[in-house]
Amino acid sequence: MNTNIKIAFFGTPEFSSFVLEELLSGGYTPTLIVTTPDKPAGRGLALTESPVKRFAIAHNISIVQPEKLDTDFILKIKEAEIELLVVAAYGKILPLSVLSLGKYPPLNVHPSLLPKYRGTSPVETQILEDEKNIGVSVIQMDSEMDHGPIVVQKQIEIPNWPISRDTLNNTLWRTGGQLLVEILPRWRDGTIEPTVQDHTQATFTKKMTKENGLINLSLPDRQNYLKFLAYEGWPGTFFFDTDGKRIKITQVHFADKKFIIDKVIPEGKKEMDYKNLNPKD
Repeated sequence: MNTNIKIAFFGTPEFSSFVLEELLSGGYTPTLIVTTPDKPAGRGLALTESPVKRFAIAHNISIVQPEKLDTDFILKIKEAEIELLVVAAYGKILPLSVLSLGKYPPLNVHPSLLPKYRGTSPVETQILEDEKNIGVSVIQMDSEMDHGPIVVQKQIEIPNWPISRDTLNNTLWRTGGQLLVEILPRWRDGTIEPTVQDHTQATFTKKMTKENGLINLSLPDRQNYLKFLAYEGWPGTFFFDTDGKRIKITQVHFADKKFIIDKVIPEGKKEMDYKNLNPKD
């Protein structure tokens, strides 16, 4: 199989790296990796590289971190003689001036069975909505978010549903990378005919905020358990005690249809067993 194709890969978070790993395993090493600029992070607000940038450095792949996708950026893509743009959670909308740069139509990996769950939080929203029809899509990109025709989709059976966000991210993005490897030869040969999405069936997801992690303990137990799984890591889940202090939930289990909190971190304190929490302290 001829894997000689000049790819510019656009991605930023850790799960974008899962797609990259699958591409490299399949013999497709990008010519260029495009990721967002380093950003302040942590208490010291030190400039921090994106996971995709760290991946590029580790694999000696050229990196571009544009502030804007402007004429200077476009020139860099042209100078690299890029033939195909592949996008996996880059974090910015690509204008038509960029989408039209490659020899072949640009591809996007999206962790849902489009047209359902378009937007910025498809994985979290599928967990929150207790979605059983899980899968991943590779689409031909157009000027609208997650709107282009479908190149390939794969439904995935998830044992022990529901699962955490990190686990579902790993499954969906790696599968998306494997699908890319499978279809790239035919995409280059022009032997795949994409299918227009049924836009009347489209659903949309919203950007997560810190406030999304607030749990109402009076809500149904499964709903709270799904929220804990969906917001694993960031923003996490929390509630407020009777004194208005924030209590972060760090460990739970779900048994006999009950949402059971095991460990918490009270505001200004260390992690403790939930059963030892005294809101009046």
